[in-house]
Amino acid sequence: MATLTNGHINGHTHLFQQPGLSINQRFSDIPSAIDIPVSGADIEEAVEVDLEGLLDDPTELCTLLENENAAKNFWMVISLAYAKQGKMDHAIEILNKGLVSLSRGPQKEKIGLLSLLCWLYLYKSREAPRVVPDGELVSEARTKDYYLQAATGTLNEASRVNPSFPPLFLARGILSLLRASLQPPSNAPAPGAMEPPAERIETLRQALKCFDDASRVSAGRNMMALMGKARTLFSLGRYADALDCYQDVLAKMPDMQDPDPRIGIGCCLWQLSHQNEAREAWERALEINPNSKIANILLGLYYVYDSAKFPTSESEFIPIYKKAMTVYTQKAFKIDKEYPLTCATFGGYFLPRHAWTAVDSLARKAIELTDVNAIASDGWYLLARKEHSMNPPNLSKALDYYNRSENARGGGDRGFLPARFGAAQILVLNGDTDGAKFRLEKIVQHAKNLEAMVLLGTLYAAEVFANHASTSKEDKSIEQKKAIAMLEAVRLTWKDPKKSIKQDVSIPVTLSRLYEADQPEKALSCLQQVYHMSIDKLPKHQKYEEIEDKEVRDAKQREHLPPQLLGNIGCFQYQLEKYEDARDALQAALNACVKMGEEEDPVDMDGTITTTSFNLARTYEALGLLDDARQVYEGLLDRHGDYTDARARLAFIELRQNPTVDGPKAMADLYEAEGSSLEVRSLYGWYLNKSKKRVANIADDQEQRLYKHTLLHHDKHDQYALTGMGNLYLTTAREMRRDTEPEKEKRRNTYQRAIEFYHKALQIDPRNAFAAQGVAIVLADDKKDFPAAVQIFSKVKDTVRDASVYVNLGHVYGELKQYTRAIEAYEAALTKDRAHDPQILACLGRVWLLKGKHDKSPAAMKSSLDYSHRALKIAPEQIHFKFNIAFVQIQLAQLMYTLPDNERTLVEVEAAADGLDQAIEAFGEIAMAKNPPYPRHDIEQRANMGRNTMRRQLERAVQQQRDYEETNKAKLAQARGVREAELRRREEERRAAEEAVRAEKERLTKERQKLLEESRALAEKRAEEERRREEAEWTVDSEGEKVKRRRKAKGGGGGKRKKKDDASGTDGGGSDADGAPASGRKKGRAKSSTVSGGEGSGEEKRAPTRKKRRLAKKPEKKMKSSELVVDSDSDGEGGVAVGGAGTGVGSVNGDGNGEGGEVSGTQEVDVEMADAGGEDEEDGGAVRAGSRRQKASRMIDDDDDDEDEEDEGGVEAPTQNGKGNVFADGEDVSMVDESVGAAGNADAVDTERLDPDAF
Repeated sequence: MATLTNGHINGHTHLFQQPGLSINQRFSDIPSAIDIPVSGADIEEAVEVDLEGLLDDPTELCTLLENENAAKNFWMVISLAYAKQGKMDHAIEILNKGLVSLSRGPQKEKIGLLSLLCWLYLYKSREAPRVVPDGELVSEARTKDYYLQAATGTLNEASRVNPSFPPLFLARGILSLLRASLQPPSNAPAPGAMEPPAERIETLRQALKCFDDASRVSAGRNMMALMGKARTLFSLGRYADALDCYQDVLAKMPDMQDPDPRIGIGCCLWQLSHQNEAREAWERALEINPNSKIANILLGLYYVYDSAKFPTSESEFIPIYKKAMTVYTQKAFKIDKEYPLTCATFGGYFLPRHAWTAVDSLARKAIELTDVNAIASDGWYLLARKEHSMNPPNLSKALDYYNRSENARGGGDRGFLPARFGAAQILVLNGDTDGAKFRLEKIVQHAKNLEAMVLLGTLYAAEVFANHASTSKEDKSIEQKKAIAMLEAVRLTWKDPKKSIKQDVSIPVTLSRLYEADQPEKALSCLQQVYHMSIDKLPKHQKYEEIEDKEVRDAKQREHLPPQLLGNIGCFQYQLEKYEDARDALQAALNACVKMGEEEDPVDMDGTITTTSFNLARTYEALGLLDDARQVYEGLLDRHGDYTDARARLAFIELRQNPTVDGPKAMADLYEAEGSSLEVRSLYGWYLNKSKKRVANIADDQEQRLYKHTLLHHDKHDQYALTGMGNLYLTTAREMRRDTEPEKEKRRNTYQRAIEFYHKALQIDPRNAFAAQGVAIVLADDKKDFPAAVQIFSKVKDTVRDASVYVNLGHVYGELKQYTRAIEAYEAALTKDRAHDPQILACLGRVWLLKGKHDKSPAAMKSSLDYSHRALKIAPEQIHFKFNIAFVQIQLAQLMYTLPDNERTLVEVEAAADGLDQAIEAFGEIAMAKNPPYPRHDIEQRANMGRNTMRRQLERAVQQQRDYEETNKAKLAQARGVREAELRRREEERRAAEEAVRAEKERLTKERQKLLEESRALAEKRAEEERRREEAEWTVDSEGEKVKRRRKAKGGGGGKRKKKDDASGTDGGGSDADGAPASGRKKGRAKSSTVSGGEGSGEEKRAPTRKKRRLAKKPEKKMKSSELVVDSDSDGEGGVAVGGAGTGVGSVNGDGNGEGGEVSGTQEVDVEMADAGGEDEEDGGAVRAGSRRQKASRMIDDDDDDEDEEDEGGVEAPTQNGKGNVFADGEDVSMVDESVGAAGNADAVDTERLDPDAF
């Protein structure tokens, strides 16, 4: 009868499996033939069945087995033979018939067949499609769920027969694991929600319990149970625990290949963010089994991941991606074209190549054949990308596939990020921007995805730009802030050198457009970043690196940049008053236009050249180069005679150069020729405002008539005209009298009229800063609402870069008695090209005066007097500036005589008296002027008060201050002397302390130097001693190798021990084998022993003598192994005898309690160090110490002639062949090792997502 073997127990079938074996080797070792006993004959007969050449139809075999009432083992072996050949359906059919045949016998006979049938169903579920294939009826489809239900029924039936049958625990775990893989991940519950555990989580916990039970019943020897437990832990997200479990399996079975724990180890390391270590684990798996499709595809995915670190345009990307696809993924596909993970990965390779047929086929294979949700999600995503990328795209299908891909991974916040992003793109293409923004905001909230942030920021920016272009003018400030925040966050990631993120030029361009209205300096910064990015992208021959002059090289490079970019940079630099830089940028833009016109395919750049030339001429104006500007404008008019803006600028230049005759004539001619242009009418209105004569009635004002005509007949929404009308009414109201109540009412109505025009202009353009400033002036003048006016002025100053805003701020701060801020505002106004404006200087003098009166500060009064003198110096003809000086001098004199004596000095009081005399004289002159600023009588009265009252007061103040200073002069001198002495004392103490510190540092430095020298000398001495010791101990043998010198014992004795006091060739005291000093070691001493002789001999007690010897390592000696020196601490254990010199073989029996033991023979035993010299070393043995506290250590020195001898004897480890005849055993055939190999295979690893069910 042919021999039947069932491999090794507990999953060890493949312990010695060679790499490259087919998948059928996962089943039990099936013999090539089997003998089926035939009944009814007197002699033993059998029918031999060839198990390697089985029939396609197993009906005859089943009939034979039924007729002969064959045992269950025959049914199982034949079924396994069919399964080994991949004929799973025939194997299942045989088992079903076997169950029918055995139904007449004991039920326990069926348990083996039921267990095997369950495993085959589980195996079939791995290969079955996930969904019903197209064109097949649902009732006839054999999907994964169908086979899992069949396995569940079989497992339940087996459990009714014997619920504690060991293989069933493992089968239940695998079944639960496969069921969990088909259950979609549930959405994450809301924070704080008390929801029951998800069905999938509960199923995985059941699987974990089953694997624990399977491992328990096998005493931890079932490796497949441990593999299943590791996989379940991975699916639960407990990657560290899963890693420990996989490593435990690998430590117990290092040759295990199918399934390979190294695959699981790599997946766990990947999830723990150790990608390189994961790669090493997979490479080791591939080294052991080069035909492992799983290891190949996982390594391919690793290199896909690695290639993603580089932009596709860089040279580093191509070799890494090529290696991923051609070396690993392609090989995995050749090994198994139906493997879902390989299909999904390969589909991504064909997608950018527009191989739509291949993409569709591979994606549907991945969806139908996988039992991993992540891989099915990838399949749907490939189909969505295909529909999205086709020309024309099928947006409805693409959106449906994207949603399916997201739902396959759980949907909601746990969905597939690329699918969610793709769905948002489809919504944008469909015009549903609100839906797209909602999805993108959800993505950004849970994952700072750069692509999502770019798209979301771009959508917000597009909404802002559309609002600017429309007439509705809604408030889109929130959208603008969101767009800036998103795009700036993306731009910030470019600065991280660890991330190789491709920089997109559109991001800083969009940011520049968002910043241009409110923050032009940031807009300029964004465009300059675009400039540098464009320079970096220039071809090498256009960078002109051979030119050493940087300015020349930059100019040559600019010629190859877009002129629009250079022109916009110039405009922002002009806005920021960087006129020199603006001129250079605009000139470079013109050169770039010329360069583009010289190319083979020239582009019409006339519009760009015209606009850039006009901007360049405006820059010339700002630089004061009016002749150059005139030349450019005239050139523009020669090319475009109807260029109204150029004509208007020429008229303005003429007005600046000839303000009396030619300028006004040029403005009149311009207005007559281009009177219908709103720009020209605005310029002419500005000219009238500067040149008109003031009239009492606003209806007679020429400027008012021009604006009114513009609003009635040209454009009722012209902002310049509306703002100009508001300014006219504001100026008129401020000059109105307000003595009587009717006059006050008329003035309030005029202010209200101005407010109406300003509000109308602001309704048209909420960013009209000039209209807003008019509103603030009305609030301050008429309503006296200074806080509201301050808020408006503070916002306007960031937009209107004019001194008037700061002057108005200074006025309002002065009214609010915030004098410091008022001074800052006036000083800022002086920096706006108004450093010599006498009005601003006068305002500064006024606010310093108010501050001095408020703080009673003579210094502030002096600052006020200084600014008043500066204003008079610039405009000496203005008599009111002279009045201001006199008024400040009067106020300073009044302050001086009111201050206490200790807060003023005699010099200051005398200076105030001199200033009072000057003020009295000035008031007299001002009163005699033709047009004094105040009534002449009031000025004369103020002069008389100063001449009479204040002069006498100051004279008394001078005398009082002189007496005070003379009286306190001695006290002041004494106090000054004490203070100076104290300062000298402190200075001397400081110097003494510094000197002490310096001396201490010098002392420490000298000590450190001395210690260093001593340490160096000591080190040199030790090195010399070490060198001498080494020369004494070592020598060179005949072969030129360095060996230790032999030590010769004194007295010529071969094996005698040396006494402690004997002379020795070693330096210092004796040492033990470890090199520790022997004198410091507490030596054990054996107590008296009972010596046993032959039969009938008596007992005698011998006092043990203490033997001591100096141990030195002899050359050409070796240490005896631990197998010969046995040291045991356990009680009652016998020891192996040691042969002593001149004695027979005895035994040493230690009692393990520290009280010594019995020694047979007549030899004395030194517990501390047994004698091992001479010829005693030829007999191998072991010594057992009699005390735990004093364990014997033995150094055995062999003679030269004993080096090649082998130790005799030893303990042979027990062996186990693990094989047996299934018929002789009478036991059921266990499918633990084979079936788990099928069910526990890492059949679908997704390292890009690494789904828990992926291996």
